[in-house]
Amino acid sequence: MVIDALLDQRPFGEDASLLLDSVERSQMNGFLCADSVTTIFYLVEKVRDKAFAREKVGLLLELFEITSVNRAVLGEALALPFGDFEDAVVHQAAVGVNADGIVTCNPRDFQNATVAVYSPRQLISALDLK
Repeated sequence: MVIDALLDQRPFGEDASLLLDSVERSQMNGFLCADSVTTIFYLVEKVRDKAFAREKVGLLLELFEITSVNRAVLGEALALPFGDFEDAVVHQAAVGVNADGIVTCNPRDFQNATVAVYSPRQLISALDLK
């Protein structure tokens, strides 16, 4: 979702940008999984360049709290019935900070989640953001 906002990718870029703006305006708290930040940098740099990636990751570090990814989170994630380990890590990091939900462009990847899962559009609707 964050990558969609940073790169204005379709079809989620507009909704993702609205959510990013909501975090920036302190309308809600945002969390990013520590290992997601490195992935975001890598993917943004591939599409744009290193300077752009540094700028955008710097902004994210100002706006978002960063969740820990430690041995406990990784071990708990390994035990989850998720198809993708990275998604399981995000889930366990969210559990670790008592997040109200996870926002993803692929909610189906989180079918076994114990935390609420939203697409960007679903969260915008739930929070009545415009």
